[in-house]
Amino acid sequence: MQQIYSVFKEAMAGISKKALAAEWLLGSPAEIGRVWGIFRASFIVPVLRISLYVCLVMSTMLLIEWLYIGGVVLYVKMFGRKPERRYKWEAVEDGSEMGRSAFPMVLVQIPLFNEKEVYKLSIGAACSLSWPVDRLLIQVVDGSTDALIKDMVEKECMKWASQGINIIHQNRETRGGYKAGALKEGLNYDYVKECEYVAIFDADFQPEPDFLRRAVPFLIHNQEIALVQARWRFVNADECLLTRLEEMSLDYHFIAEQEVGSTVHAFFGFNGSAGIWRIAAINEAGGWDDRTTAEDMDLAVRAVLKGWKLVYVGDLQVKSELPSSLKAFRSQQHRWSCGPNNLFGKIVIDIIKSKKVSLWKKVYMIYNFFFVRKIVGHTCIFFSYCLVLPLTILIPEVNVPKGGAVFIPCIITAINSILATPRSLHLIFFWILFESVMSLHLTKAIFTGLLGTRIANEWIVTEKLGDSTKNKTNSEPVAPKEPRSEVLRDRILLPELGFAMFLFLSGGYGFLYRNDYYFVYLFLQAITFTIVGFGLIGK
Repeated sequence: MQQIYSVFKEAMAGISKKALAAEWLLGSPAEIGRVWGIFRASFIVPVLRISLYVCLVMSTMLLIEWLYIGGVVLYVKMFGRKPERRYKWEAVEDGSEMGRSAFPMVLVQIPLFNEKEVYKLSIGAACSLSWPVDRLLIQVVDGSTDALIKDMVEKECMKWASQGINIIHQNRETRGGYKAGALKEGLNYDYVKECEYVAIFDADFQPEPDFLRRAVPFLIHNQEIALVQARWRFVNADECLLTRLEEMSLDYHFIAEQEVGSTVHAFFGFNGSAGIWRIAAINEAGGWDDRTTAEDMDLAVRAVLKGWKLVYVGDLQVKSELPSSLKAFRSQQHRWSCGPNNLFGKIVIDIIKSKKVSLWKKVYMIYNFFFVRKIVGHTCIFFSYCLVLPLTILIPEVNVPKGGAVFIPCIITAINSILATPRSLHLIFFWILFESVMSLHLTKAIFTGLLGTRIANEWIVTEKLGDSTKNKTNSEPVAPKEPRSEVLRDRILLPELGFAMFLFLSGGYGFLYRNDYYFVYLFLQAITFTIVGFGLIGK
């Protein structure tokens, strides 16, 4: 017993010495509390209050933008301001006096890169276009690195060629310039020189047979038009919850943003597929450029700066596929957010200096198109609802006005749900929560693009599944399963899980000590962060 008492006494003496040392270094608990109070009042509260004001300003900018977009879309619908009424459009007739010469020579480009599951869909749809065979040239620009897939694509092209279709399988030896490099290389071949227009379809896009007959007349009869962009429709929108949420976002983009840009300014961002270009406009704009991963938007901006007009035709629709796995969707969204912001830094001076664009259009391009939609949109959601709002729960000295936290988002959401996808109205609340979760990933992509970091120009092809379950044959090799460690690494997203914990703690504090009921939103947002963080959405 005496020995035990001696050990206990020595341990207590050590603890006392450590406590004295900590108190000497940090001060007494009362002193620590006083220092923390001063630091909180003089630094944390002012910074949080300024951040709140910035978020409210950004929210107001978004509200004005959404009201403007909603007003223009309403005007278009009420007064029937379709492209066919704003521009001259006359069908190209087979039995006209000009005969075959009435049909201009059209090039169809299909860029491929190891697109095993969908190459048959895009090639088959292109070869089924209703256009005189001798006035149509289909070019499959294949940069596949898998020799087996490249051989399969070549055989598919040969099959259609044997049926009288003018189709060329063009091999690419390198992947330089990614998609921009492929399209640029495809236009440089001598056999393309006789073509006036080029239609571009990604590997999963399936145009209807009448696509060219509906799009080409805009280019024939309006020499100032450089591009006709069609709307994307999605064959797998009902595949899972993730694809339904994607459909809601993209429907708003096409029905609202593209429609407004085309109607008011004859400018919008080319979507990279399901569009047909005047080749002369591409050449005058400087051709395809691989300086960013937003090569499609880059070309559209440069063409407009040269005085060309762009037309979006919402009634002209092309089937395509949505990413059905969270990994593929996040990869796609990173590229779509990083590329435009990287481009913004490279082209804003060109927009300002352009002499062929009006001041009003310059303001629209810089402020509305790039700044509000490409930068403010997602950063506002992330900073307002994932950072500032939870922190104000923990710092009671800063109060969030109900108008900024509730009414503005409700108005924006109502506009989005009415314009975009009414059939998914019952999913609107979860869509809001999911968009907030994705804002973390997209905000990182935005700053990656703005800062032009090393990974800003990385291009990862979005995985596509097509009709793989239907078309699979016993002769086709089965891809090896990924190691379990890689699957877990892809599915478990630590930043999202970290924010889920932060929001749970903030919501719990608000439930216990606040009476503003923001904790209800914080708990729901935390649950959504957890669902995404564990990869429990998508296939």
